[in-house]
Amino acid sequence: MRLARRFLRSGPAPERVLLALDRRARRLGLAPPAALCGTWFGSRAVLAPSVPVTPVPDAGEAFAVPARQPEVRNAAPGAVGGGWFGYLSYDLTDPSGRGAALPSAAWGWADHVLRLDADGDWWFEALVPDGEPEPVALAAELGAVLGEERAVPAWPAAELARPLPSEHHAAVKACVHAIEAGELFQANICARFSGRFAGEPGTLFAEGVRRLGPARGAYLAGDWGALVSMSPELFLSRTGRRVRSTPIKGTLPRRDAGDDHLARRLRESVKDVAENVMITDLVRNDLGRVCETGSVRVPELLAVRAAPGVWHLDSTVEGTLAPGRDDADLLRATFPPGSVTGAPKLRALDLIAELEGAPRGVYTGALGLASPVAGLELSVAIRTFELHGGTVELGVGGGITADSDAAAEWQEALHKAAPLERLLREPPGA
Repeated sequence: MRLARRFLRSGPAPERVLLALDRRARRLGLAPPAALCGTWFGSRAVLAPSVPVTPVPDAGEAFAVPARQPEVRNAAPGAVGGGWFGYLSYDLTDPSGRGAALPSAAWGWADHVLRLDADGDWWFEALVPDGEPEPVALAAELGAVLGEERAVPAWPAAELARPLPSEHHAAVKACVHAIEAGELFQANICARFSGRFAGEPGTLFAEGVRRLGPARGAYLAGDWGALVSMSPELFLSRTGRRVRSTPIKGTLPRRDAGDDHLARRLRESVKDVAENVMITDLVRNDLGRVCETGSVRVPELLAVRAAPGVWHLDSTVEGTLAPGRDDADLLRATFPPGSVTGAPKLRALDLIAELEGAPRGVYTGALGLASPVAGLELSVAIRTFELHGGTVELGVGGGITADSDAAAEWQEALHKAAPLERLLREPPGA
């Protein structure tokens, strides 16, 4: 198999291109497009014009799919070409066996993509079997689609219903008691908001990207429903044998660009720093299970970064995948993400199942792309709408330590949810 590339044009924003691709897919009776927007594979966007993302219910199979890659003999630096678009739900590893409305995992193969590079240029890229001609006509057709312009359609304003704060308070207090009893060091405790949504998931994603500029935005859809993710967090990146993870732990609200004092306060917070350091160590251990001995390191610790509505504290862990190990091994060793479970991870998973009243669904799982050309990149499925049958759900939560205050933890969850709730309430033109 070989990589085919063709420059198309410069300029159009990825959210506008996604809407044009969605219209094309509907007109031609194709599967919906998929989209990665923000910072993916060194590019600003990777869009699959049409990809049938189908459920993969078995956990072993769900981890194995992204490792099944053809050999591409002329892979070029910066290119993506195509690959497996999909997601892994937290429910895959919920020890209670619970499951939410969406499938526990889904993947779909795309043999061509549109990629927006860091300079603002759009490229058509395809994975072409040896002996077959390059898809010149398809590239020309998609180049014309890039030229289409249309405003983002509105949707009926939607509100999310929240659980009672007292329910979350009780779960947080029970978690603190478990920490005080020496059962674990920290755990992530979450709640689930839900409501009705009568719009199109693709338009919700397009407007969310335009307003919020997520670092790891992702959109996937199928007969099973849709995911509209505004995630700020990288779960895994693998380029060649190099593996990287950037866990987020620590949050304070960010009301405007001048909130520098809150950024400084976050970096100085004993509770948030302790949270981050513990999870960074957990991620080091997870990667150490499949990386070469001595290769795992922490090149960046406790960096403060801006995300929609909040400041976050993150760290970066890197390693070199050991010989004989592949993406399936990497996922089995690290999933679900440490930043949204706790330490030790196995006890945290059990405690989460005891204290959270509903299954998490895709929330705190992972989604992204595994490419035979560019490698693997998955975000952590936070700030993520799960849509199905006219219903929209949003998971929110945070890390609990011995110093956690239940009321403050609930407020942190609300700060994280606020930009997404506002997006639902205020459609374009409202």
